[in-house]
Amino acid sequence: MISLFQILMLILDIAKFIIFAHIIMSWLINFEVLNLRQPLVGQIWDGLSRLLEPIYSQVRRILPSMGGLDLAPLIVLVAIYALQIVLRNNMASFYF
Repeated sequence: MISLFQILMLILDIAKFIIFAHIIMSWLINFEVLNLRQPLVGQIWDGLSRLLEPIYSQVRRILPSMGGLDLAPLIVLVAIYALQIVLRNNMASFYF
C-alpha cells in the first residue's frame, strides 16, 4: 500500500513539474527569450502543449472568460496540491 501511495505521489510531482515547465516556457516565449522557430524549442513546446491541453480544456470549459488571462494552469496546480494533501492525510490516518 505504501509503494502505491509513493508511486501516485511521484506521478503528481511529475505532473506539477510539467505544468511549471509549460508555464515558464510560455513566459519565455511571450517575452521573446525563446523562439518557436528553433526546432528543439518548437518540439518541446508542442509536446508539452499536446500533453496538457486536454486537461486545460476541461478546466477552461468551467471557468468564465477572463480575456487574455488563462487561469487553467493555476486551477490544475491547486487541484494537484489539494489531491496530494488529501492523499497524505488519508495515508497518515491509515497507519494510526
